[in-house]
Amino acid sequence: MIDPHDLRRAFGHFATGVTIVTTCDAEAGPVGVTASSFNTVSLSPALVLWSVARNAYSYKVFEAASHFAVHVLDEAQRALSDRFARASADKFAGLGVSRGLGGVPLLETVSTIFECATEHRYEGGDHLILVGRVLRLSVPASAQDPLLFHRGRYAAVRHSEVAAG
Repeated sequence: MIDPHDLRRAFGHFATGVTIVTTCDAEAGPVGVTASSFNTVSLSPALVLWSVARNAYSYKVFEAASHFAVHVLDEAQRALSDRFARASADKFAGLGVSRGLGGVPLLETVSTIFECATEHRYEGGDHLILVGRVLRLSVPASAQDPLLFHRGRYAAVRHSEVAAG
């Protein structure tokens, strides 16, 4: 039997990007959560995935959502990540927000956004895996270094010279 604490520590050795995933509840209210489980699936068709914990406050909303948006954070957006990682009454208060496909809230300060229609839902143990078909995307004119999560905390990209060979 694998010790859950050891498994969590081992998973932490894999660096991930940090995202905020947003959707709307049944009353069209904005819902969002910080997620590091985002991953690409396919170029054709354009598919991405992420997972939400079954014990998450927003689980039922994401389980029922027809659309969601994945916002890829850059290293200057740690505070935004922290804001959406905590339970609070209104995570969107004071933020510039527009509406995307399916009425999903889009954070105006995030430049890389995947707007998706929910394509599949898969059982994943204590998580639900959501696969989305990318219907529209926003890509920044110039790339910023990503916000990473590694071994239980934020991490930075360290660029190094690689000799051509």
